Amino acid sequence: MLETSVETYWEVYSFLMHEAELLDERREREWLDLCADEVEYLMPVRVNRERGEGEGFSEEAFFFQETRGSLELRVRRLETEYAWAEDPPSRTRHFVTNIRVAEGEEEDQVAVRSNLLLYRSRGSDPHYDLLSAERKDVLRKEDDQWKLRKRVILLDHSVLMTHNLSVFL
Repeated sequence: MLETSVETYWEVYSFLMHEAELLDERREREWLDLCADEVEYLMPVRVNRERGEGEGFSEEAFFFQETRGSLELRVRRLETEYAWAEDPPSRTRHFVTNIRVAEGEEEDQVAVRSNLLLYRSRGSDPHYDLLSAERKDVLRKEDDQWKLRKRVILLDHSVLMTHNLSVFL
């Protein structure tokens, strides 16, 4: 198992800051290169439950339930003129905070929890979206580079007010 040393923490921190920069600059192809071949990218739907009835997220319904193949298709579509949900393109700012790094379940992996605030605006529309979430990631070291193996995005919202979810969180 990887120790969660200060060096590991800063490597993970740098990975997350680089990832945010790629997404904010709409460099989705480069972002996809940060993902492992068997990446899982999940955003379950929040459900309102009593405290004793579980964590408050559906185990059957997802906003995203993606693999490397489906992420590749999304990126490929964004690279065409037919990504109408992103025309004009979104302007985003990913604020990643409260980064916590722990040993992973497997060798060369770490479990990372972080908080995300996403600001998104489009064109000259004065309205904007704010999405707040916790992300639970598994990063794996491959050839001395961190790769995103799994991401679970837990939105703080029970009702999603954005018109589409064509951006990556």
